[in-house]
Parts: sequence; C-alpha cells; structure tokens
Amino acid sequence: MAELVPVEPFDIVIFGATGDLARRKLVPALFHRWCDGQIPANSRIIAAARDDLSTDDYIKRAEEMVLGDGSSETRAERWSQFVAHLQYVAVDATGDGKGWKELAAALDSNPDKIRLFYLALPPSIYGSVCDAIGQHGLNTTKSRVILEKPIGHDFHSARTVNEAVGKVFPENAIFRIDHYLGKETVQNLLILRFANTLLEPLWNSNGIDHVQITVAESLGAGTRASYYDRAGALRDMVQNHLLQLLCLVAMEPPTSLDADAVRAEKLKVLRALRPIKAETVSKSVVRGQYDAGVSLGQPVEGYADEVGQKTGTETFVAIHGEIDNWRWAGVPFYLRTGKRMQSRRSEIIIQFKPVPHDIIQADAGVLQPNRLVIRLQPDEGVKLMLMTKDPGPGGVRLRYVPLNLSFAETFEQGYPDAYERLLMAVVRGNLGLFMRRDEVETAWRWTDGIIAAWHDGACPLHHYPAGTDGPSQAALMLSRDEREWFDADTA
Repeated sequence: MAELVPVEPFDIVIFGATGDLARRKLVPALFHRWCDGQIPANSRIIAAARDDLSTDDYIKRAEEMVLGDGSSETRAERWSQFVAHLQYVAVDATGDGKGWKELAAALDSNPDKIRLFYLALPPSIYGSVCDAIGQHGLNTTKSRVILEKPIGHDFHSARTVNEAVGKVFPENAIFRIDHYLGKETVQNLLILRFANTLLEPLWNSNGIDHVQITVAESLGAGTRASYYDRAGALRDMVQNHLLQLLCLVAMEPPTSLDADAVRAEKLKVLRALRPIKAETVSKSVVRGQYDAGVSLGQPVEGYADEVGQKTGTETFVAIHGEIDNWRWAGVPFYLRTGKRMQSRRSEIIIQFKPVPHDIIQADAGVLQPNRLVIRLQPDEGVKLMLMTKDPGPGGVRLRYVPLNLSFAETFEQGYPDAYERLLMAVVRGNLGLFMRRDEVETAWRWTDGIIAAWHDGACPLHHYPAGTDGPSQAALMLSRDEREWFDADTA
C-alpha cells in the first residue's frame, strides 16, 4: 500500500452522530485512520445529535460498534487514545433549539483549524442546518461541509438544496459524497484506462460491443424501508452510483487528474446521455419488485410485506442507455440494480467486439468475446477474459479463462475502505472524488425524464422472486439486442 501521509489537524462535527451511518461507517473510519497514524493527535471529533447523552454514554455506544467483543489489547488501547479526542454535544440540528452555543464554544477553542461539518442527516434539512451553521458563526475560511446522497429527490429539490447550502459555503467547500467514488477499484478505473497503452485505443465503438454495469444487493429494504419506499431503486442507486460509474467508463481523457478537469469530462457524458421518453421507455427500461422467495438459503418475505402495504415502488431497474457522442455512438450501456438479488456484487463488464473472422473448427468449442470485468465488491479486482487452448493432446479445445488481478492477493497488506479515503480527501481539500453541483443536477434531469416517461408510457412493474437476478423481462431486453447479462462468477 502507498505510504500513508498524515493530514493537517482538523475538527469534524458529525451531525446525526447517533444514526446508522455515523455508527457503522464514520466513527470506525476515523478510528482506523487514527490507528494508522494519519490523523494528528490534536484533531477532534465532535458528535452532534438530538439525544440527551453524555460524552461517556456516546463513547460506550460507539465502542460496541467499533470494537465488538473480541478486540485485541493493542486495539483497545488505541481506542482509549482515540476517544480522548471525541466529544458529544446534544444539538438540535435545525438551529432552532438547544446545543448550538455549546457547539460554538467547543469549536471556538480552535478557530484556525480545518473544520469539517458532516451532515449525516436527511437531505431535506441540509439547507436549514447550513443556515444555522452560518447564523452561529461556525463557518470559517477553512470550513468544509460534507453532504450525503441523495441530494434531493428530483432536479428541482436538488437545485433547492444546492442553493441553500451555497448561501453559506462556496462551491469549493461543498463535498457531495458518493462512497462508490472512494472504492479502490473505481479510482483505479482512471489509471487502468489512461496510464496503460493497451486499452485506450480499443475504448470506443470500434472495439467495444457494449457495457454492463451491475450493482446487485442480496438484502431487502430492511431498516431503510420507510426511506426506500419514497425513493425506489432509480432514485436511490441509478441517479448517483450507477451514473457515476458510467461516467468514469465513458469519459474522455481529462487534461489532468485535477478535480475540475475530471468532473468536466464526467459532466459531458451526462449531457450526452440520450433522454428516455414515453415512446421508448417500454423498450429501454424494466421495473421490478421482489416477492417472497429464498435469499442466501433462507426464506424471506416480499417487499410489500416488509413495508406493510402494496406499493408501486421499484426494487429493481434495468436500463438500456445510449451516449450520443463520437466515441460511443451505437454502443449500448446496460445498467442494472436491485435488492434481494441472487448475490451481492457490483461490477462493470466491458464486452469487446468479436474477432472479425473465426478460424477455429466448430467442434473446438464456443468462441466467446473478450471481456474486461472490473469487480467493485466483493473480492475487488480486475479480470480480462480471454480464449485459450485447453492443454493436452487430441486437437484444439477452447477454454475461456481470466487473467486475474485480485486486489486482496496483490495488495496483501490491505487498503483503507471508501469512507476512510473520502474523509481524508475532504481534509486535504481534494474535490476530485466528489460530485460538483452541475453533475448532480444534470444526473437528476436525466433520471427525472425516466420517471416522467414511466407516468406517461407503458412501463409496468414486473415481479420477481427474492434470490433471483430480477424479472425475466430484464434478460429479454438484452435478448432483443442479441446479447445477455454476463456472470463473471460462473464463466
């Protein structure tokens, strides 16, 4: 792993500190960076939430999540050093109630330090929280605010949120986080493309037949059911995660890896995405919702039973997208995401065009196209699927095999997870891993078009058993194009 360079001292205020995100991701991420010596000793973590807790109460809760029952003596010692810099303040995040004077007093002891405000809160109150930060004089020239996705629920609400936050923080101090952009394999996609001469000459409609991007979850809506039923798979996953992955695959080479150079090229991809309209939505989009079935070997109930009512919310969506520019004309981009699918996996499949002339005897086996498989989770890595000769006498027999770069095997010492990397990037002021305002709003415009087409066109909600890879109509959508979803695990 690359050398870990310590960041500057900072204070971070985590609003919503008693919530699931803070307990499962943020506090553990900061602790791990502390353990690796990347966070200076004079940095502080201020947990802020409505709950009437003491700092000791909060530390005890956090300890159960971070250490569990089987922690080593060394790790426990590091935890005791870490929590000496952790403080809890009971704050009404909207700014109308308690705690803001206490929060200001805690921050005023170090007014010249880098100051981060992490809003692990519903997007609907981002504006009011930022307004309260401004009214209480907590934002300085070294302040930065971190916004969790989704930014709004459509274009107009996203613009409202962005304008409200922008009244308090300048654009270069707003970090809109998408944890997929912090994943090692996602970051490596740019290096894979632009630091190697092998792939880029083929990275266009001359060499690539189509692209598949899949983010599949084996779990159901669970504790997020109330939020998820208002959002659905399109808003929850496609508008941010999948479109960001599409941008990194399809973007033109930036002039450098500077933040605005990369984000400008991603924006061009979003603007070139062909709108999906009512007259094309039935052929371009498949909506689904899981019913009762068997997931990971256990019987599970359907989505309607989980949320307690029949609902038209999609838990699965598959999209046939097109990018109308010179590089990608005629190349389909198939996007797919869903809950209660057969397995948990996130991957990008780049399928290259077949060889122009087949010289292999028909009985030697099926000649398959080359595929580049970029696995984001689990088992992060990159595979290049190639045709080879099966060793042995008796003539030519074909075998389809991978050249395999497993991150776990190649980088045995491990590497930070997405939130660890992204938090350190915020401290450094590196905006390259975060979404710019125009990116977010352009992605919403395209997504809103699909939602409008759903209302205006014939795009029924298909049902699929839990534990499968979505409704059969998703496979039929590719079959019409004489293609099929590729499963790297069974290849």
